Amino acid sequence: MSDKGAGNHSDVTGFILVGFRVRPELHVLLFLAFLLAYGMVLLGNISMMAIIVTDSQLNTPMYFFLGNLSFIDLSYSTVIAPQAIINFLSEKKTISFVGCVAQLFLYAFFMVTEAFLLAAMAYDRFIAICNPLLYSVHMSRRLCSQLVAGSYLCGWLSSILQVSITFSVSFCASRVIDHFYCDSYQIEKISCSNLSVNKMVSLSLAAFIILPTIVVIVVSYMYIVTTVLKIPSREGRKKAFSTCSSHLGVVSLLYGTVSFVYLTPPSNPELRKVASVFYILVTPMLNPLIYSLRNKDVKQALGKVLWKKKSLD
Repeated sequence: MSDKGAGNHSDVTGFILVGFRVRPELHVLLFLAFLLAYGMVLLGNISMMAIIVTDSQLNTPMYFFLGNLSFIDLSYSTVIAPQAIINFLSEKKTISFVGCVAQLFLYAFFMVTEAFLLAAMAYDRFIAICNPLLYSVHMSRRLCSQLVAGSYLCGWLSSILQVSITFSVSFCASRVIDHFYCDSYQIEKISCSNLSVNKMVSLSLAAFIILPTIVVIVVSYMYIVTTVLKIPSREGRKKAFSTCSSHLGVVSLLYGTVSFVYLTPPSNPELRKVASVFYILVTPMLNPLIYSLRNKDVKQALGKVLWKKKSLD
């Protein structure tokens, strides 16, 4: 498509976020639903981080990763949800150019970081179940810190590339983004530039993110399943599987919802928006519940906190 008559990205001062195409009276219901879900995200993830930091028994590699997972879940919800909540009750529904760039950068940063962190957590479970006697040697504090730092580094590099290529285009007269946040696909739809390079970079980034993380997770669980099935007692197998069932649930929830979004036909943008809500709000809301309800250590730590509070009262 020709760039003729298109304005350069430097001429753009802001965008309009369409949000959900529903009747105006339903915006109040959406506002309340998003506010409630975001409140639960805040409560669940802050509580999880507080429990991990304050309870010395949770000073292990698994909970070090889990604390970072809670921080990431909280962060990428915070990047999107407050702006969406404000816009439900606003007539203008605008976001500045700088705000849009920052939102896309931070969202991509935390989402990619989470993908690599979940792969690191799968490796942690593999060592814990397949090499339990050498677990403390292999999963040293230094290695755990390196795995987490590497996850953040991958997120940072990929988000810089994603944002740079997304906002390198020229925009047409329209500044309307058909979403409730600055989604790169919808931003590119209002561009007048040739998007062949953008598509190639996006595909390469997807391969860089998805392939290594999925391979690590799948291979780790292949070894885990093989090892667990060799355990003679049923109780032993159940106990071994219980140590990784929460992580497997979180992985399935995240990758399932993200896959649904990107497999949804572009011709149905409203369904894509609904699916986006699941990994922006529902997944971060459920992750603390999955780990707290299925994890004995977390339940015991939570019980201690509640007992202390009751004693003080």
